[in-house]
Amino acid sequence: MVLSIADVLNQWQSAGIFDYVLPFLLIFAVVYAVLSGTNVLGKNKGVHVIIALVVGLLSMQLGFVQEFFREIFPRAAVGIAVIIVFVILVMAFVPATHMTGWMIGFYCLGGVIALIATFNAFSALSWFGSDWWYEWGAWIIGALLIIGVIIAVAVPERSEGKASKAPLNS
Repeated sequence: MVLSIADVLNQWQSAGIFDYVLPFLLIFAVVYAVLSGTNVLGKNKGVHVIIALVVGLLSMQLGFVQEFFREIFPRAAVGIAVIIVFVILVMAFVPATHMTGWMIGFYCLGGVIALIATFNAFSALSWFGSDWWYEWGAWIIGALLIIGVIIAVAVPERSEGKASKAPLNS
């Protein structure tokens, strides 16, 4: 009997792989990496594993994590796809010497897409109410645009080809 990818994914879904195992592994890995990287509780790896295991298991208990992951990751994937399309288009038309300003723009675009994906996931879960984004979205976007303009004006231009102004010794 040949199984298709769809059959395998459906079996994993019915077994709870997507609702419990993968979120648990993600939370466990992030908590373990933070504890190991910061050494806030010392360098004992056993303590890090136990704490990451407990946090991962406790987070699976009430179902909030599963609902949030079910909403946020598809939206984040769409946002990443949008960023990839922009990167491909810019790389096709902008020379490498002009990429510094574009990269700041991509970081800002990525931040805006991350915010939109997060707020849409929260709205789907009714965590902010159904009309939160409609009330505050324009203010948030306006504030981000103002901050972007201030940063664009405040960042000095780089002059890479200018000669040094130091006096020459003869």
